[in-house]
Order: sequence, then structure tokens, then C-alpha cells
Amino acid sequence: MTGLGLERAVVDRGVYGQAVARFRDAGIVLPTFAELAEPLRMSPCVRTALAGVDADAPHPMNLFRVHWYNRADRRGHATIPEHVVLPKALTGVDAQIVVVFGDRFPMIRSHKVLAAYGCLAPRIVTGQFDPTAHRAVWPSTGNYARGGVAISRILGCRGVAVLPEGMSRERFAWLERWVAEPGDIVRTPGTESNVKEIYDRCAELQRDPANIVFNQFCEFGNHLVHYLCTGRALAHVFESLRAQDASLRLRAFVSASGSAGTLGAGDYLKERYGTLIAAAEALECPTMLYNGFGAHNIQGIGDKHIPLIHNVMNTDMVVGISDRSTDQVDLLFNTPAGRDYLTAHRRVPALVTDLLPALGLSSICNVLASIKIARYWRMPPSDVIVTVATDGAAMYDTEREKARGRDFPDGFAAVAAGEVYARHVLAASADHVLETSLRDRERIFNLGYFTWVEQQGVSIDEFQARRGQRFWTGLRELVPAWDQMITEFNERTGAATNR
Repeated sequence: MTGLGLERAVVDRGVYGQAVARFRDAGIVLPTFAELAEPLRMSPCVRTALAGVDADAPHPMNLFRVHWYNRADRRGHATIPEHVVLPKALTGVDAQIVVVFGDRFPMIRSHKVLAAYGCLAPRIVTGQFDPTAHRAVWPSTGNYARGGVAISRILGCRGVAVLPEGMSRERFAWLERWVAEPGDIVRTPGTESNVKEIYDRCAELQRDPANIVFNQFCEFGNHLVHYLCTGRALAHVFESLRAQDASLRLRAFVSASGSAGTLGAGDYLKERYGTLIAAAEALECPTMLYNGFGAHNIQGIGDKHIPLIHNVMNTDMVVGISDRSTDQVDLLFNTPAGRDYLTAHRRVPALVTDLLPALGLSSICNVLASIKIARYWRMPPSDVIVTVATDGAAMYDTEREKARGRDFPDGFAAVAAGEVYARHVLAASADHVLETSLRDRERIFNLGYFTWVEQQGVSIDEFQARRGQRFWTGLRELVPAWDQMITEFNERTGAATNR
């Protein structure tokens, strides 16, 4: 495939040379994918240098924090990725639901910065992106654009965020602090479900050859970095639990689709454990479930299309979650009244409720989808469902106030918290849950034709190649090739020898 980040050789020696010179002058070192998957591979010099670097600073060393093994303070390395096992007192189901925290990542407090690096690094070392001349365009519904802008600024190049104008105010406030110029924030019409409008704006920007679009929905580096780094991190968490209880089995992995990058971790887990892969989506825009459309407020996922990097034919389940549920459970999890209710009336340990602010709207979607899957399969206590918290509650303060004013104008106190818990957690049933047959998978796969072939110009042969699992397993050969090229690139810059 061309133009989708799959090259494994230098495309333009002139561009490559410009990047080498820039990184040499700036002393920038690129971590390999293997180092991000297993941070203990990093040299002691790197770990020592990181100790003195602010995790929220646009410092090149923060590239070496773009992994799942940061502690809560985001300065040191955790032995096991930080997570919480949600108890039955909270979920109402026997299965163990494990949530791994994405707000431990540097700069943006979301794991989407990993996806941004996974897309940009291969383009640099294959001579397709010149940080001295090109602008990196990052289309998304928020966090990926923030991650791309952060990585761009670290590398000393212009990053342009393209995202819907209806996203949370906190996203835009962060971007306003990080972009080089106000015009580097491009607002498109609509909200979460208006992805085509993002594509259309990127097509306009791409007419200028100085703009290089890193489209997370079709950049296979996004899939691969999550397959390797997120997949291994989740497996490590599960193995740490199984070391305490050998009867456990990793029954399911759940992730809202978004760009489908994170779903790549499911491929890793299925190969290793036979894990079910479940994709969640907004019930207000049930594209995979019902060929549906609409608008919703589960910020962090995009709809009305099927991402090119979604391995649809390997997806076992689709789960629909209402944005009314995520909005109201956000109040339950992320207000003092809500957490007090859970502690006092549901006997949820304070050690758990204290961690709930690590869950933003799409993270809550993942938890609710996990509950529905546990009920669908009637999973016992020995079954583990693992999911991720893409970002934390801090990104949605203004959205929380909107939900409070709309749904609880008289205030959100204990009675309201109890009603939300009963309605959206205890009563979360197996409705809008699809166990995908071959025909279901083919239907969902075919939906992607209209976006990628008719609108975006992907050839029909390239589109169809993705039906077979051989295509996806073949992609993995790229990772060691890219790591070798990253190592060679660092040697040419000479920056690594100074660490």
C-alpha cells in the first residue's frame, strides 16, 4: 500500500538528510518500538536523564516516556503498568474488569501520544517527513491531535491539529498552549461523529505539499504500535494477576473503536490467550451494529465510518453504549457526591474510588461495555476482561457541568448518584451486544468501502487485501525493520552517543 506509512526503506535521501541534520543539531534521539514496549531496554543513562525532566514539558527526552510503564507521578518507571481491578461492588458482575491507565503518558495524559509517535517515527526514518520544511497535520477527535502536536513540538516542527469544533473546551485549551500559531488549530463542523468533515479539511490542506497528513484512521503504524506496545503491556498486567491466581483466564479485551488503533492490542492478546476482541461504539451512532448514523458525546471515538486499520474480520463482538450513560456515570465516578455514594452505599473500597478520576468519557464507555459483555457471557470470577482508560476526567470538566445542568438541575447528590448507578451500571444488560458471525464481519468490513475506496482513493485491491489475517500478520515484519532504521538514524545523528 502506498501513502499509508508502510515503507521500510528510505524514500527520499534529501529529506532523510535534512531530518538527520535537524536531530543532530537539536540532540534528539528516537526510541525504538521495542524500547517503548519494554522500557527496561532503555539505557541507564536515559533513565537517569528522565528523572530531571518534567513530564509535561516539550522536552525531547519525553519521547522515552511514551509507554505504559510510567508511574502516577510520570517521573519513574512502574514495574507493571498501573491499573485498577474493579470489584463486583462497583461493576455488579463476577468477572474481573481490569482498567489500565492511559493518563500516565507524558504531555497529554493520554495513550494517544503513543499512536502519534507510531505514525511519525517511521515517516522520519524512511525520509518522508522533513522537520525543517514540512508541517505535520494531525486529524482526530482530540487526543491524537494533541499527541501529534506534542510530538511535533518536541521535534522542532509545526504541528497542525484538525478536530471538530464541538469537542471539549479542555482539549482546545491544551492545544492553544502548545501550537506555534493559533491557525494551527483547525476546527471542523460537528462533534464526534463528523469524521468525514475532518477528512475533507485534510484533503484541502494536503494540496500544499508542505503539509503531511498523518491520518490515524489509515496509518498502519497506529495499529502496529498498539499491537506491540499496548498488547504487551496488557498481557503483562494479566500475567501479574495470574501469578496470584493461576485459575484466571483472559477472556476478553474491550476498546471503543475510535481510530481502531488500540484494537490492535486485541490481535496480540487473541494470538497469545485466545482472547475475545470487543469493539464498543456509541448507541447514538451505531455504525457497526446497525449501519446507523447520528451524533453523540462519547468524546474520543469517531463514527459513521470503519477505519482502514480496523482488523474487522478478527473482531468477535460489537457493543453499543449510550452517551447518556457515559455522561451520567462520569458524574458518578468523578464528583465527590458520586464517589461518596459508591463508598458509603455500595461498599466500594476508597482505594478504588480514589482512582476513578483516571477514567474519562471513552474510558467509562469501555467499562460499561465490559460489564455488558460479562453479563452476555455470564462470566465467572475466574474470567478477566481487560480494557484501557484512554484519558482521565480532567479533560471533561466542562462536559460534566453540561451534563449536571441538563440531567440534574436540582443538583447531583446521593439520591441522584443511586439512580445513576442503578440505571446505568446494575441495569446494564446484554442488549445492543452483537456476537459477530462471518456475515456480520463481512457486512462491517464492506461498510469501509464507501470511505476508503470511493472517497479516499484506496485501490480496491489494497482494500480487499485486509480481509485475510495473513495481511495483518505480515505487517508485523515492519516493526523490526523500522527499529533497525531508527537505530541507524540515531547513529547518523550522533545524538545517542551523548546519552
